[in-house]
Amino acid sequence: MSLSRSVSLSRHATTAARVIGTSAAAAVLSVAAAHTALACTIGDFSAEPGCDAKDHGVIRVTDKDPSGTPATVSLYVQLSMPGGERLVDTKTIDHPTAEGVSVDLTPLDWYPGETFRVHVKAGDRVDEDIKPMVVVPDVTCEASASASASVPAQPPTSSKPVPGSSATPTPAQSSSAAPTPAASSVPSPAGGGTHLAETGAGNGTKLIAGTAAALVVAGGGIVLTLRRKAAQGSR
Repeated sequence: MSLSRSVSLSRHATTAARVIGTSAAAAVLSVAAAHTALACTIGDFSAEPGCDAKDHGVIRVTDKDPSGTPATVSLYVQLSMPGGERLVDTKTIDHPTAEGVSVDLTPLDWYPGETFRVHVKAGDRVDEDIKPMVVVPDVTCEASASASASVPAQPPTSSKPVPGSSATPTPAQSSSAAPTPAASSVPSPAGGGTHLAETGAGNGTKLIAGTAAALVVAGGGIVLTLRRKAAQGSR
């Protein structure tokens, strides 16, 4: 009787142990699955070009890490030389969420075709680049496009003329060196008064007038003399 009772208790204990072991294993697998689902990966990050509130070009990085691991994102511009690049901006996402938290990385310049590499460092879980690289599209932000436009360099001003070149007068010199009006070709009257010379008459006119007056006086004298002689002859 005691032997059968011992065998029965042993079977119950074995069954209970199996149930407990199975439940524990299921719990461990559930925790592992949940931990894996909350793990931070490079797939939680995305980057794309965009325009901020002031219409400046930015690279917007979004972190949808449900584990809430802080992350540092760095922006590198790709240079024309092979393998060349330069770090232009770095931002930190302190409290990421599953809904997503975004930060704007600001490039130094902004033009279509410019390429950027975005690197993510999130604790000891992520140390990778977001792929593919970010390329600025043809339609860009106006403020950034204007700021990136090349401005022609202004030549340095110097008071010394360059050898071999003609000196160009400044506006002040041009105004001071303006030619003065030419003097009138009409002769001014002597003594400052009104004169026949102003009407074009010369000294020859005076001589003719004087001669005519003398002839008139002489003719009058001849006529008077002839009349006297005629009166004396009639007597």
